[in-house]
Amino acid sequence: MTEAQALAAFSALSQETRLRIIRLLVTAGPDGLAAGAIGETVGASSSRLSFHLSHLEQAGLVQSRREARSIIYSVAYPALSGLVAFLMRDCCQGHPAICGPAVAALADCCAAGSP
Repeated sequence: MTEAQALAAFSALSQETRLRIIRLLVTAGPDGLAAGAIGETVGASSSRLSFHLSHLEQAGLVQSRREARSIIYSVAYPALSGLVAFLMRDCCQGHPAICGPAVAALADCCAAGSP
């Protein structure tokens, strides 16, 4: 991920509704959610939701696909992983204890059977 891509992603995530959408879609998994379900959950009107989803899509953080009459949105996991990697790339600087808490947090959330 380039610095410009990271800046676009952080800009998109710096708004409360868009951050909620990303967290919701991460929870939904690779299957994603229909736009209507996203709007209901985050409490956004269809026009506001469209604006926020468009912003997230332009930043490369979500992707959409049509299924029958619905548009399904899901997280672009490679982009999200790239953003985390961009932040952590130079973290340790030869001192693994510095990044230990972040690595442990990721390991905990990714462990099988974690809540």
